[in-house]
Formats: sequence, structure tokens, C-alpha cells
Amino acid sequence: MFYGGHGLHGASSSQHEFLMIDENEKYDIAHFEFVMRGIQKAIEMYPDKKDDISLSLHCETAEIMAAYTKLVQEENKLEGLHAYSASRPPHSEGLAIFIASYLANETQLPNVNLLHLSSKKAVDAAMQMQTVFPHINFRKEVTIGHLILDVDASTGNLAKVNPPIRPREDVEFLWDSVLNGDIDWIVSDHACCKHEDKVDLNNADNIWLAKSGFGGTEYLLSALVSEGSKRGLSLNKMAELTSLNPARRYGLPSKGDIKIGLDADLVLVDPNETWTIRAEESESGQGYTPFEGQELNAKVTTTFLRGDRIYDEGQVLGEPKGNYLKRPY
Repeated sequence: MFYGGHGLHGASSSQHEFLMIDENEKYDIAHFEFVMRGIQKAIEMYPDKKDDISLSLHCETAEIMAAYTKLVQEENKLEGLHAYSASRPPHSEGLAIFIASYLANETQLPNVNLLHLSSKKAVDAAMQMQTVFPHINFRKEVTIGHLILDVDASTGNLAKVNPPIRPREDVEFLWDSVLNGDIDWIVSDHACCKHEDKVDLNNADNIWLAKSGFGGTEYLLSALVSEGSKRGLSLNKMAELTSLNPARRYGLPSKGDIKIGLDADLVLVDPNETWTIRAEESESGQGYTPFEGQELNAKVTTTFLRGDRIYDEGQVLGEPKGNYLKRPY
């Protein structure tokens, strides 16, 4: 919802080029409403798939972000992740959720996914809207980045992402929401950006020129088991949050559970291995990680894809065996 003239990365990219629209066009709330109406029309056309068709939203408000970005830059009191969080304040998320919820009701759209919520205000807004519009099936998502990192992360601009990494109090509220059952799934929001493109070559410390997004898939489960176990989150709940719930929501009936007839996609995790995240040990071509130096107490050891062992003890095994999944079947 944030493309109303406010760039994906800020000053580091052309918004119209990113959206592939003309200079005289603007992505705004009206465009967004028409997307909702299109999805609702698809549900009406395919009523047997109504539970598998939903709208997923990035919730931020362009006007709030544009105004606060200018304010933070002019005041010039904050730096790095602190500045970026202040420039895209949590109430921007909350307002976007209010707007989206009202439009979902207006367009009779029944299934809405509120993605990568990063703050207390965002989760509170989602819970309020669930009360106001009980007939809408809201699902709420957080990322492992927003659960692990805060604005004091030592990796600084490498952790720039949208919505921003937040202060520690927001991080702890997200964990409370996970434990309370208010969050439906946890993801990596994997959006790789090579190191040479991530920060400005001539001004690497400038948060406004850095690109948004980073990879995180390889650390998702290890970090969740490590940090979630400390907080009393059960392994069964972790499996539900990372596999079952999203598979069911997005119409992937062969995925998400251990059951006869389903794909044998299994991961073995050692819940007692202490290790430190190092980019140089990663298979990723990204060249860095915002989780650099994080000590975890759990580690993925083996991965099976449809019953075939494809990763074991730090080694990728065999040739790629991925299949295209048509959703829903």
C-alpha cells in the first residue's frame, strides 16, 4: 500500500521505473480498491476455490511516510536504522491496516493477509479491525528479521527493510503476539540484494541511499527454534507457523504437514547446537547478512524435499529438484 509516490527504497530508486508506470500516473488507494474488486470477482467466478483466494498486503501509508521522511531528514538528529524507523512510523502501518480493512468490507473481499507487521501499533490495528469486521478472515504475518533484529543491530544499514526494523519494545511485543496466538505465520520475507547494490558505494553510511530488503530463508528456522524455545514456543507451534498455516491459506494442499499422501518436505533441527551466523559461511550470493554475529542455539542439519535428502551438515546435495506448484490445485 505504500507506492503512492513514495519509493520502494527512498532516494535510491525511481518509483515510476519500479512500478513500470508513466510519469503522469500514480499508484494510489483507488488503484488498490480496484485490485480488491478484481480479486473478489475471481472469488465469485471460482466459488469452489474461495478459501484459497486472498489478498496479501504490505501495510504502510505513503503520505505519512513522505511527510515523516522529510521531517527526520530536516531535523537530522537520528542516524541509520533509528532514522529509517522514525521516517516510516508505526502509525503509518496502523492507518494502512484501517484503510485496507474498510476497503475490504466495501468490496466484500473476505480473505485478507496483513504481511510483515513490524510494530505494536500494526498488530493492535489488525486486532481492532478483526473486531470491527468479524466477517473478514484476516491473517497476520511477521518476519524473522523483525523478531530478531532491532534498531541497534550492529549490521546497521545492511538491515534496512520495509517496514523498518523497529525498537526493542516493538520486537518484544511481536514475540508476545506470537505466543498469544495473534500471529498466523512467520516468514523470512526473502528479498536478496547483493552487497555492492545494498549500500551506496560512495556513501555506505547513508541510510537513505541504501536499498531495502535482505535474504533470510536460510536462518528462518534455526533462529525461530533458537529464540522461540527460550520464550516457551513449542516445536509443534513453530511447524504450524512456518508450514501448515501458510500452506493452507495459499492453496497448497500437498504441503505444510506430515501425512500420508503429502510431499515429504522435512527438516531436521538440532535444538542444542550453539553457533554464530557468518555471511562467509553462507551459500547465498548476497555477500552479507543483517544477522551477522548473531549467536543461535539451534541449527538446521538436514533437509528433505519430497523425500530426497537435498541438504546435510552444511552441504547442498545433488541437482535442483524443485517443481512448479500451481496454486490452488
